[in-house]
Amino acid sequence: MLERIITALVLVAVVLSCMFATQSQYPMFVLMIVAAGVAGYEWFKLMPRKNKNLVKPFAWGYGLATAALATLALYFNDIALLLWAASIFTWILSIFWVKSYPGYDGWYNQSLNVIGFILISAAVTAIFSVWNSSPWWLMYLFLLVWGADSGAYFVGRKLGKRKLAPDVSPNKSVEGLYGGIVTAMIIVVAVEVVYLDLTLAQHILFLILSIVTVFSSVLGDLFESMIKRRAGIKDSGRILPGHGGVLDRIDSLLAAAPIFAAGMYVLKLIGVDL
Repeated sequence: MLERIITALVLVAVVLSCMFATQSQYPMFVLMIVAAGVAGYEWFKLMPRKNKNLVKPFAWGYGLATAALATLALYFNDIALLLWAASIFTWILSIFWVKSYPGYDGWYNQSLNVIGFILISAAVTAIFSVWNSSPWWLMYLFLLVWGADSGAYFVGRKLGKRKLAPDVSPNKSVEGLYGGIVTAMIIVVAVEVVYLDLTLAQHILFLILSIVTVFSSVLGDLFESMIKRRAGIKDSGRILPGHGGVLDRIDSLLAAAPIFAAGMYVLKLIGVDL
């Protein structure tokens, strides 16, 4: 437990420093590239492979390629937008995959190599884009995801009876999901009331975006759990003592970040400037 707490404190310190300690984009830029590379490395190790002996060296190459794609997308906004669109389409498909598992696992094939490039690069570019709008909006995104996760955990432990997806993640319950949604909605209402000066219609649009973001974070968590279960691996990596791998920490954000960033982009296009 002590190891887990120390790792969490170090992670929080690093991320908050990159978010708030300087107005320069480079610390956050470098953090996103490193996160993409490590997540790519871990993703490759979860993929179906015939020759297990070559997994590690090829995983390094995959991680470097993921970091390179993320770098291009961070530089060129059009690439980032395409990645967000492809990512959102993939997450819509993943709803069927999660609901059908383990009866159907045809998605577990070589196409996951391409999907990994898309999901990881889309997530880190979305996080960077939200931070670029305002570090506080990125903090809001984190609070939504963490709030939903924490609410689901504590309510699920106390009241959880009906399994949400027993074959994917046996510890998650429907009651926990409701608890996570309620927790997230408290955060949404507090932010809307205290900080946002919007019309009623704009408030509703922002509320819808926040709710969709919360549900997508749950989907991201379930999808990564499903891949690990199919691959027969408990943790995506061991780089974070007490926490597993980078993918284990950002699984919810893989889905939530592109959806939230794309939603903010669309809201801005229709005149809702957050």
